Amino acid sequence: MDTLYGAPTLHSGKRRVRINQLREWKDAGQPWAMLTAYDYSTARIFDSAGVPVLLVGDSAANVVYGYDTTLQVGLDEMMPLVRAVSRAATRSMVVADMPFGTYEASNELALTNAATFMREGNVHAVKLEGGEAVAPQISALVRAGIPVMAHIGFTPQSVHALGGFRVQGRGDEAAENLVRDAKAVEQAGAFAVVLEMVPAEIAGRIAALLSIPVIGCGAGSGCDAQVLVWQDMAGFTDGPKPKFAKRFGAIGDALRVCVEEYMNAIESRTFPDDDHSFQ
Repeated sequence: MDTLYGAPTLHSGKRRVRINQLREWKDAGQPWAMLTAYDYSTARIFDSAGVPVLLVGDSAANVVYGYDTTLQVGLDEMMPLVRAVSRAATRSMVVADMPFGTYEASNELALTNAATFMREGNVHAVKLEGGEAVAPQISALVRAGIPVMAHIGFTPQSVHALGGFRVQGRGDEAAENLVRDAKAVEQAGAFAVVLEMVPAEIAGRIAALLSIPVIGCGAGSGCDAQVLVWQDMAGFTDGPKPKFAKRFGAIGDALRVCVEEYMNAIESRTFPDDDHSFQ
């Protein structure tokens, strides 16, 4: 059922991906993809391609706003992106990252800001970074009817506390701590958990232990799903990229060629021609 109280459907005959479907795919051993999205146009493409889950990530700090870390992006900067992606997605589930400082201090703060994303951003879930430390906030949000995706392992909002961009879960003690975090967020009610920059063997073990989907981000093929920042996936940006971010295209190179051809056409006065002018 896609509507309530006679409200018009937005899905154009396509069923929205829901939490229970993600769980069914895990149970069936069917892996699925998640991608970040930050604007209406690309979200429309990803939605029409059938990407099950779109994450409006706080990675927007880096790829949209040009900040050095995700710590610098705020709720006011995330909200326009969240609204744009939500307007574009007719089938994909849309998950919004809770920015740094919007949920850590208390359950009340987390609930206020998550409710803002749900009400004004029209998203279907929110994502919080942290394991046992944020389990109370996850529980509070879930009790309030807000679906929560958790995020453990390397958590970019804790980059300074973690000593930089480092793989998490190496060594017996670190691995057990990661397992404990994973169990804590599941017990708190998270419907899925992202594992970022974790050894593949540990990630596979966690995926087997949990009944909720485990989404890998540099965590090997044993996870139930995979997520990448779309600019990394499509080759849209220059410069260094994470080891785990395979390029499936060269969109940046293609766009640069288009721009160069556009400039050349103007400089040579071959554009606009008669076909692109009014008579």
